Amino acid sequence: MDNFLSPEFWLAVGQIIMIDILLGGDNAVVIALACRKLPDAQRRKGIFWGTVGAILLRVVLIFFALTLLKLHFLKLIGAALLLWIGIKLLVPEDEDEHAGIEASDKLWAAIKTVIVADFVMSLDNVVAIAGAAEGAGGDHQMPLVIFGLLVSIPIIVGGSQLVIKLMDRFPIVITLGGMLLGWIAGGMAIDDPALLAWVPTVPAAKPGGAPDVLPALHYACAAGGALLVLLIGKLLARRKS
Repeated sequence: MDNFLSPEFWLAVGQIIMIDILLGGDNAVVIALACRKLPDAQRRKGIFWGTVGAILLRVVLIFFALTLLKLHFLKLIGAALLLWIGIKLLVPEDEDEHAGIEASDKLWAAIKTVIVADFVMSLDNVVAIAGAAEGAGGDHQMPLVIFGLLVSIPIIVGGSQLVIKLMDRFPIVITLGGMLLGWIAGGMAIDDPALLAWVPTVPAAKPGGAPDVLPALHYACAAGGALLVLLIGKLLARRKS
């Protein structure tokens, strides 16, 4: 009980909440993109359950964070998946394709898209959250992590609803959201441990850590991912129309 009253504990709570708020911008965009075509009632459910599922998944990932990030080719696979999701979101759906599908099926499809995309984007994020939890003393304190993430749910939900309203009014926001996923994918791919021996690097920020990819190369690959999603998405959309 004393541990829950310590300044270190509440400092860690604050850090986790801030981390998730800052990183929640990406989540809000993904959730909004995935749920934007649902009816209003279904949209609210999709946003809420997609957010809850994504955060619960992040809690599970905390247990495996350090191991996951060291696996070769995992980030490359995740980047390819994010590119696919980003491109798919830019391609308009045919109305006839979903004429015979129940609304609940669309809802679960949107929720699955949110959770899969968040799983990929969370590979880096969970390390920051785990580090903040560790600051409270001892091992990773799961009650602390869960509390911090749950507090962020209404913030991400509110952000998603705001993004959907912007997309309804300004369709270009959809394009920018897809490009954001491409940006994340490009940066994630070049950071894969399997590529470190083949790309320019700089010494690690933390002693004993793996070297980091040259920042200029990281941003160039991120920009390339964003452009790739834009070009392929627009090409497929034009062919479909």
